Amino acid sequence: MFHLCLMLTFLTQAATGFSRLFITTPWGKKSSNVFGGYETAYAIHQWVGIIMIVGFVLHLFYLATKIRWQNLSESVFGPDSLVPTWQDAKHLRQRLGWLLGLEPPPQLDRWTYWEKFDYWAVFWGLPLLAVTGLMLMYPVAASRFMPGWFLNIAALLHTAEAILAVLYIFIVHFFIGHLRPTSFPMNEGMFAGSITLEEAVHERPAWVERLETKGEMEDVGPPPLWFRVLYFIFGYSALAFGLYILINGLVYSRYVRLH
Repeated sequence: MFHLCLMLTFLTQAATGFSRLFITTPWGKKSSNVFGGYETAYAIHQWVGIIMIVGFVLHLFYLATKIRWQNLSESVFGPDSLVPTWQDAKHLRQRLGWLLGLEPPPQLDRWTYWEKFDYWAVFWGLPLLAVTGLMLMYPVAASRFMPGWFLNIAALLHTAEAILAVLYIFIVHFFIGHLRPTSFPMNEGMFAGSITLEEAVHERPAWVERLETKGEMEDVGPPPLWFRVLYFIFGYSALAFGLYILINGLVYSRYVRLH
């Protein structure tokens, strides 16, 4: 549910933010009109930003409930945690060695090193966007605690981080989630809540071995066909929408100056 809410809010923020960033271009004007004009797009951007901040705070509370405080080290640095460890660096080195034909592929566990990178890129990016966004929403209040020229830096940081996030999500994350040979046509784990045993054995053999050893392997079966059709339509609609924003952003990028 967190991932789904993040998808919807991020796509909305990308669309409203880019409609304002590219307002001097024909595409920016058309995009802004979809939301009711320049000011309305800005209002939507603000409110959805607040929703993202609330979601982030709720996520922090959720994480606190998942930590096993009586066994903190294992809980934070164990194989079921998204916290990066030296093992991830070893897996990355092994993957590079495998690509060069020098060693076998890494024996990955529940979370791969690229999934951890995905997670923490968002985790640290959201507070930066939140802080700079709130400063720009309430410039007078912000100016009471810092010099006014710092708002210019906040605007630059907010825009640069947003563009970086759009480029990463719509290029790297979409490719990993949908277009890699092992995940094509879609990584269904987010929607189905499970993955096939064949997929798990192929990509996360250490996880499968650990679950089998502990007797925690659970056969849940595939999701209903109607549900698969529904989330494939939704997932590829989000993919198409993101690529539409990305391509137009690249096409009209020469008309925008960050200064």
